[in-house]
Amino acid sequence: MWGGSYFVKQPGVSSHEKPTQKGVMPQLPAYVRMLPLAKRQKRRPWRSRREAAWRNLKRLFWGETHVTSRLDTTALKNLDRAHHLHPFTDFQDYAHQGGRIISRAEHVYIYDSDGNKIQDGMSGLWCCNLGYSQNSIKEAVAAQLNELPFYNNFFKCSNQPAVELASALCKVSPAGFNHVFFTNSGSEANDTQIKLVHRYFDLLGKPNKKLIISRKNAYHGSTIAAGSLGGMSAMHEQTMGLNYIHHINQPHWFELGGDLDEHAFGIKAAQELADKIDELGEDKVAAFIAEPIQGAGGVIVPPESYWPEVKRILEERDILFISDEVICGFGRTGEWFGCETYGTTPDLITFAKAVTNGYMPLGGSLVGDKVADVLLSGGGEFAHGLTYSGHPASCAAGLATLAIYEHTDILTVTREQLAPHFQASLEQLIDHPVVGQVRCKGLVAAVELVKDKASRERLAPQSAGAVYCRDQAIGDGLMVRQTGDAMIMAPPFVTELDEIDTLVAKLTVALDKTGAHFGVS
Repeated sequence: MWGGSYFVKQPGVSSHEKPTQKGVMPQLPAYVRMLPLAKRQKRRPWRSRREAAWRNLKRLFWGETHVTSRLDTTALKNLDRAHHLHPFTDFQDYAHQGGRIISRAEHVYIYDSDGNKIQDGMSGLWCCNLGYSQNSIKEAVAAQLNELPFYNNFFKCSNQPAVELASALCKVSPAGFNHVFFTNSGSEANDTQIKLVHRYFDLLGKPNKKLIISRKNAYHGSTIAAGSLGGMSAMHEQTMGLNYIHHINQPHWFELGGDLDEHAFGIKAAQELADKIDELGEDKVAAFIAEPIQGAGGVIVPPESYWPEVKRILEERDILFISDEVICGFGRTGEWFGCETYGTTPDLITFAKAVTNGYMPLGGSLVGDKVADVLLSGGGEFAHGLTYSGHPASCAAGLATLAIYEHTDILTVTREQLAPHFQASLEQLIDHPVVGQVRCKGLVAAVELVKDKASRERLAPQSAGAVYCRDQAIGDGLMVRQTGDAMIMAPPFVTELDEIDTLVAKLTVALDKTGAHFGVS
């Protein structure tokens, strides 16, 4: 029932071994520690819930009952396969093959239950930008749980961390953003964006403007609404999506550019937006949603000509722009937000992940003044909400995270030192026999794998080449991802320069093994 974190680890004792020294006591949950000593010691004829919890905790500590954290790695893996359904996973395959149990983490390294140390080249899942050892964030969450562990933000109620974080986010956001709606994730935030967009045009007396344009291979979340916004074909095949979402091609020059140079292709890809608006009717199209750089789609860094042309097209039309910054936000591309890196002017911004450094679930919508002014003046209830919207502990994590971004030089160092070194190091791989393209912006990158550079022929069907390369990298102690035929990475901002060198060196070894396996040299 209680996690292993409540136990004080004894020197020389494995986290999987049972403590044997009776003088070492567990760290008690806050509500137990706050009980008056008399109530903790005095026996009563009845058992309160707190006393029962304390007895249970003692039984766990003295070994009368096992806790999950003490199970050996084989038992953990068996339980995982037997009961835990994982995201974006082949359930049948996982039930037979199982996976890896991550036990702890520090700095930019994760450790599994088999004792392997792995350098994290993905910042968790694009979220732990500041690594795993930010004690100020952990302490802020613990303190908030002691003071106010939860209360909702319905019924004209709020809480101090939510209020302060909303204000703090508006201060670091682009000019003209002064309102925030909190959610628990990027998926929920993009669901919220749809409702905000529809509500906005309804209040303006334009109820027919309901259609939203997105891009193929985009990722905007995995709920039905957010999955519909995204352009992932596998998700669309498994779920009936929303019929008012339409998709245009992505600005992926390496995949779709053909004989066009990157500049010309960028203009062509942007023009598809104008053509789709004309096809559907400007009087029916409400918004265009896009990531500054498509992350989960393969780190699709658009040609430099793309975003200026998209900006021009949108400014000429009565259509809102939603910038999905779940991955690009909070310094990933070099500026606070990706829209600032590319000079676009969104009306709504989606955020999540790095806002709490991944330590607590939190997402939301930053609402620009153009939209907020209408919502605030129109009157009537906005019929949307989430139980944990503005959760005090999550918002406390957000405040502590923003404080690090604002009061240290981490973003400057990342932009001016780490990112250039990362890009220069990766670009040396362009001459590798199986590398067709290196894409990099700030501290996010992709290495596209090919069998033949001239024709861009892939190594193997169904992205088997990139899957093999990923597995080799992880086996050598480097956590990177595979998307399509690309190896993608987004290391934490606290990665040292020599650790970037190690990342690239281990990736090179994986590429060498991949080339040898598929007969490319």
